[in-house]
Amino acid sequence: MVGSLYAVVLAGGVGSRFWPLSTPERPKQLLPLVGDAPMLADTVARLVPLVGGERVLILTSASLAEPVLRALPGFTREQLLLEPRAAGTAAALTWAAAAVARLGGPDARMVCVHADWAIGDADRFRATLRQAADVAAQRSALATVGIVPSRPDPGLGYIQPGEALGDGARTVARFVEKPSAERAAGMVRDGYLWNSGIFAWRATDLLDEVRTLTPELAGAMAHIDGSAEAFFGAVATPISIDVGVMERSKRVVVLPGEFGWDDVGTWGALQRVRRRDDAGNATHGRVILREARDNVVHSEGASVVLYGVEGLVVVVRDGVTLVTTVERSHDLKTLVEALPTPLRELR
Repeated sequence: MVGSLYAVVLAGGVGSRFWPLSTPERPKQLLPLVGDAPMLADTVARLVPLVGGERVLILTSASLAEPVLRALPGFTREQLLLEPRAAGTAAALTWAAAAVARLGGPDARMVCVHADWAIGDADRFRATLRQAADVAAQRSALATVGIVPSRPDPGLGYIQPGEALGDGARTVARFVEKPSAERAAGMVRDGYLWNSGIFAWRATDLLDEVRTLTPELAGAMAHIDGSAEAFFGAVATPISIDVGVMERSKRVVVLPGEFGWDDVGTWGALQRVRRRDDAGNATHGRVILREARDNVVHSEGASVVLYGVEGLVVVVRDGVTLVTTVERSHDLKTLVEALPTPLRELR
């Protein structure tokens, strides 16, 4: 039997690489970084045609409940899966799987995505998610979608596909953490896929694998039918879903995906996902450009004028201005950690 399909959106985290715009109260996923709507709202809009609005669940921090609901008109608090504290993605998705199993029964399936991605082709995105969910159910597998790379990127993890299984899926030979630039180029040539963090499985299959493979969550599993406070409070060792389950399981399959996926990890990434002018500038707000090329500018309120420059990132918000380069924008987290606390934790 093929069970009903739910979508779980991971919408926690702050996204410090988007300082000074991103703050604990208004993190990356609640910002209009790609279009005019918050990234979370864009994500949900892509998922509704696949599963229906009532079967989209948002996994987020308890402190973000109200901002999330403001970003998603029509959503109810019952659609929020609130983490009282951060305990790693293995715990978060295990808690979500238990909720899906309660809502949809033992055959209920779930697809898991992050709230802060850009997707170029929404139709192909939904078709790939549906295929992954179907394959996962038919094989009692844990399916992940590996993105066909458009470039070598040392900032991403990779998946080496293994044996072809005949239904579009392949076994996974191995997962590779963020490689060097040289190694990333070689892996792209050898047919590796980007590790996107897109997952699909029957909720009960994930719960079975967590019980078998993830001792870090053993104490929490005793509270899987209790309160969120009891479950997350019993997680002694936070661990990611990749390390805690996917890299340990023999039931993992990968399906390739090509739908213009981008994880929008830095200000510089907006050059790839925002609409650009003829000179390659990606802008938001009141921006005037003269003899300027390949810049990223985001302004809230103030006017920004760029003249005779290229490759800059300029962000203006509430009297704070960040100026760096597209090339260095990937290292912004290091800068933010070195800032005085009042400046780092802008409200």
